[in-house]
Amino acid sequence: MLLKTSLRSFFAHKGRMVLSLIAVVLSVAFVSGTLVFSNTATGTFDRLFASTASDLSVGQAKDKLTAGEQDGGAPATVPVDTVQKLAGLPGVKTALGQVFVQSATLVDPATNKSVGPTSGAPTLTGNWVDTPRNSVDITSGSAPKGAGQIMLDADTAKKAGLKLGSPLRVITRSGNYDFTISGIVTFRTTNPGAALAFMDTPTAQQDLLGTTAYTTVEVFGDGSRTDDQLKQQALTALGTGYDAKTAAEQKAENNKDVGSFLNFMKYAMLGFAGISLLVGGFLIINTFSMLVAQRTREIGLLRAIGGSRKQVNRSVMVEALILGVLGSTIGLAAGLGLATLLIQLMKAVGMNLDASSLDITWTVPAASYAVGVLITLLAAWFPARRAARISPMAALRDHGTPAEASANRIRIVVGLVVTGLGAASLAAAASADKAATGGQWLGLGVLLSLIGFVVIGPLLATGIIRVLGAFLPALFGPSGKLAQRNAMRNPRRTGATAAALMIGLALVTGASVVTSSMVSSANAQIDKSVGADYIVAGQGPGTTLTPAMVAAAKATPGLAHLTEAKEVPAKVTAPDGADTETKLVAATRTFAEDFRLKSTAGSITAAFDGGIAVPQDWATQHKVKIGDSVKVDYGRGRTQSLPVGQIIDSGESLFSGAYIVNTDTVTKVVPEKDLPTSIQLYGKAAPGADPGQTLTALQKSLEAYPQISVRDQAGYKDLIQQQVNQLLYMVYGLLGLAIVVAVLGVVNTLALSVVERTREIGLLRAIGLSRRQLRRMVRLESVVIAVFGALLGTGLGLAWGITSREVLAGQGLDILTVPVGTIVGILVASAVVGLLAALLPAFRAGRMNILAAIATD
Repeated sequence: MLLKTSLRSFFAHKGRMVLSLIAVVLSVAFVSGTLVFSNTATGTFDRLFASTASDLSVGQAKDKLTAGEQDGGAPATVPVDTVQKLAGLPGVKTALGQVFVQSATLVDPATNKSVGPTSGAPTLTGNWVDTPRNSVDITSGSAPKGAGQIMLDADTAKKAGLKLGSPLRVITRSGNYDFTISGIVTFRTTNPGAALAFMDTPTAQQDLLGTTAYTTVEVFGDGSRTDDQLKQQALTALGTGYDAKTAAEQKAENNKDVGSFLNFMKYAMLGFAGISLLVGGFLIINTFSMLVAQRTREIGLLRAIGGSRKQVNRSVMVEALILGVLGSTIGLAAGLGLATLLIQLMKAVGMNLDASSLDITWTVPAASYAVGVLITLLAAWFPARRAARISPMAALRDHGTPAEASANRIRIVVGLVVTGLGAASLAAAASADKAATGGQWLGLGVLLSLIGFVVIGPLLATGIIRVLGAFLPALFGPSGKLAQRNAMRNPRRTGATAAALMIGLALVTGASVVTSSMVSSANAQIDKSVGADYIVAGQGPGTTLTPAMVAAAKATPGLAHLTEAKEVPAKVTAPDGADTETKLVAATRTFAEDFRLKSTAGSITAAFDGGIAVPQDWATQHKVKIGDSVKVDYGRGRTQSLPVGQIIDSGESLFSGAYIVNTDTVTKVVPEKDLPTSIQLYGKAAPGADPGQTLTALQKSLEAYPQISVRDQAGYKDLIQQQVNQLLYMVYGLLGLAIVVAVLGVVNTLALSVVERTREIGLLRAIGLSRRQLRRMVRLESVVIAVFGALLGTGLGLAWGITSREVLAGQGLDILTVPVGTIVGILVASAVVGLLAALLPAFRAGRMNILAAIATD
């Protein structure tokens, strides 16, 4: 009986459930789509690595105190005779020497543009060796022969517009080399987004390594030994200084590298799916609350004929269960479409996943139904309890619940207490001495203040909407007055509708305050601390400056000096014996002229006079003061004791946490040839030289190296702005989902409100309210609710953003910037959103038949 009643009720009001259903579908689609995409990508790479990895890969043992290739160091190599040593071991079928580096840059000489990815996946350049498990096949042309030929992968060639016979330049540590494309290779499974270029072995050794050696030796067994046995044999035969990885270990390492990127996407999208679920919860609460209110008499009749409170409660919960199951099912299917879309987006950046074989494990439907059904049931539980408390007689008279006043008093107390605790937590975060402590208080404050505003929102609705709508009667007459009264009529409903918008806009506002402050602080830091006129740096991760680039830059006319900065791996030992592994910034002496670093003690000049500059946090932790000696270990037995000449303030954002020394100090124990290449150059225009002309000359000197950027201070500020904006736009885009769900909530509330007030609308029309005035009334009510939610969200977001800036003030965010334009734009956009959300409900209200509306029961 209960199930039959619930099913009939659900399908009788199915039109009113549609928007709530959409909210569940969108949220579940994000969850299922993210999981399917992640599983598909991970599975694809698993198959790639499993099918191409050798049984054993042998290379040079890694040394933490030796600069890696991505840090400007020379590629690690093993001797040529390693191949013969490994090939002769029992159980080895073949051993092949390979050369692969990530530091080479591919350039199209015709356009002088880089070929291959500038971020994310690497550009791999090496020798062509036909292995038993090639990752690529030659699909046109032929393998390279001699110093002038090179092969390129098909995806990179297509993007760059290159083909057989096209010229290709390779820029390495040792110089620039010109080639002609002799062949095109195609990946057998998935291109992870990397660019691949192949030379013959002698050319690769000479141009990429500068020596006759290999970067690794790939070993393939004959099946008589396990990979672990092969590894043990190899390390025993070769002795110390070597590192060996089995196929499983290679796969795990590769998956770790790929997984860091995929996990970032996965958890970011799941986080925003959670936000949309939270917002959708308010929509579901509103929907069931209004349906319960509209079915008051029906519920009373059920109670009058013997239905218990539990049965009424279960009836509403069964309807919610149907909604949750249906929404989860559709959302699961929609998630497959979203996963396919994500795969296509990955193809746009060069990661060719196969959309035809989506990896759908049992966890995908399990998570989808768990999320969709549980959230729907939880959201419907509150209206269900309210329905169960309705007495039969009160329901038959169409009265509200008598406990409403008592519930409001409890809401006031709980809301004020939670909001007060949230405000206190935010205040504690702003006054915290350490960023870590402040961050903990900030997280608690954000959570409590959000909950507090959600609880107290209905209580604020009456007062704020009274003020917001005060001008409506004067501007719009009876329509304006009715819109204001309607928005104030049910504060709980108005508060829940506005809360959905509030959450999304609070996050947008908070993010805007933090990012605006970040840009302002960085710009101020540049103006205050940077004396250099020009900054030369690589574009993309791992791009360093070769000696040829440095020489070309130094030959530029109009420069007073050019400072070189390198990153040198080292272990710094404090006087208390504590070791810290880091990368020293080793710069030439003119660095002291290029940067005026904020310090708590000492000066950069003193640090460059045979000493070292250390960060404040480290100095405080280990009780280090000016003049104390610290031990610096560069590896290979190269150590020196340096006095502390400067303690860099923790608010120095440009070199936060850096240890800085003079390059001349380092070269007293480390030969210059063993130092890594420079990571950046800082230039100063000569007295009397035109800064603009000198910048142009410097750019011209380095135009042969498209992987290098040359900027003045204004250009550097623009770069920071662009980087911050990329992050902000991504946040805006993902939060857009939550705002879409919030807009659906406004539409749903108004649509159900129109149904609820059918008889009232008929009476208004009967006494002379025109269709146009009626539609205007609905639209104005929507605008007022949307602006109310925007005001709450803006206020909450400002509190979060300002507190976040205070927490990070000691980390370089020392200037607070409130983006007034963005906030005004948010408020205006909210009014527009409210107007658009009301179009359909207003249209439906205007079409009602007057007599039929009056006769509605």
